[in-house]
Amino acid sequence: MGCSACGSADGKVLGCKSNGGCSTGSCNRMNVYDWLSNLPFSDADTSCRIVEVSFNNGSRKDFFRNNTVHHFEKGDLVSVEGVSGFDVGTITLTGEIVRIQLKKKGIKEADPEIKKLLRRSGDRDLEVMEQNKVREKEALIRSRAITRQLNLDMKMSEVEFQADGRKATFYYIADDRVDFRELIKILAKEFHVKVEMRQIGARQEAGKVGGIGSCGRELCCSTWLTDFKSVNTTAARYQNLSINQSKLSGQCGRLKCCLNYELDTYLDALQFFPENAESLKIAKGNALLVKKDIFKNLLWYILPDSNKQYPVTIDRVRKIQQLNSQGIIPDELEPVDLIGAKGKEVQTEFVELVGHISLKSLEKTERKRRPKPNRPQQPPPRQQQQRPPKDKR
Repeated sequence: MGCSACGSADGKVLGCKSNGGCSTGSCNRMNVYDWLSNLPFSDADTSCRIVEVSFNNGSRKDFFRNNTVHHFEKGDLVSVEGVSGFDVGTITLTGEIVRIQLKKKGIKEADPEIKKLLRRSGDRDLEVMEQNKVREKEALIRSRAITRQLNLDMKMSEVEFQADGRKATFYYIADDRVDFRELIKILAKEFHVKVEMRQIGARQEAGKVGGIGSCGRELCCSTWLTDFKSVNTTAARYQNLSINQSKLSGQCGRLKCCLNYELDTYLDALQFFPENAESLKIAKGNALLVKKDIFKNLLWYILPDSNKQYPVTIDRVRKIQQLNSQGIIPDELEPVDLIGAKGKEVQTEFVELVGHISLKSLEKTERKRRPKPNRPQQPPPRQQQQRPPKDKR
């Protein structure tokens, strides 16, 4: 954290007093680091007059043209043009970095459709915004009830009111196309606003809600990830992960985006492995490929007469393939002996956990003896007193 408000004093964390509008940009999600902020630009006439404004703590961003004589900094609350009114947002980018972002998103700087920045937000603007933001929770509950009454196959995810309360955007999720013309009429009559329906995906909903992933960090979709790529189970197979849908799925119910992060590294490593090595012919029968270990450059095979897995090097597999192509069948696979430091065989198995840790792995291997139930103690048996022998006279 770069600002002084996020530091600590007297052993207590102060926290961000800007409520997501930190001047350093580290508290607001989906931010771009301004790496041009420290570079001097002497020509003020050619500087970029467009700023990036964030709404609803970074869930929505847009560009606005600053035609005023005021100079705004990152973190300032400003009032911008809205739908027949105004909206209030937080400036997240200014200067030359905005010009680079416009080029990245394919927006021309001279585009006349870019809306204007009106003024710095005053107390009255902020008061009106707070009054309308309170209505969002009630509107979300009411809109879900209306969709249930109309039997529409859709889920209302979020409702965002414009700062002046003249427009409301309803974000929804639906698998198929939905006819919500009747729904728009009811919502407009219910809340007396202009209604806009916007469809989002499951990953975008998870980004809006936020949360902590199985890795212990904030979700990528709510912090920095904006380009959602398709993820399939093939990525898990290349990485030798168990195809367990519950463990490979994220909070959005889809496969985790992080499965694609290391996929290119695995694909580059698999290029050195021989092709068509699923079956090898030896004297004992056909050896079937079970898995590939790219970290040790080994291929694990199983024989038909046992369930034991045999690790074989890449060079040995290629040699067996060459012999099989010549009609020669070798006697053995010649597996590698994986011996640990203490002389015990090291067996490599599939990783069954993806980003999780089991509590059983943290427990001691020794079983704790369970205390026996309390039983009533029986009195010890009385010892028979030995009588002295009778004197026979």
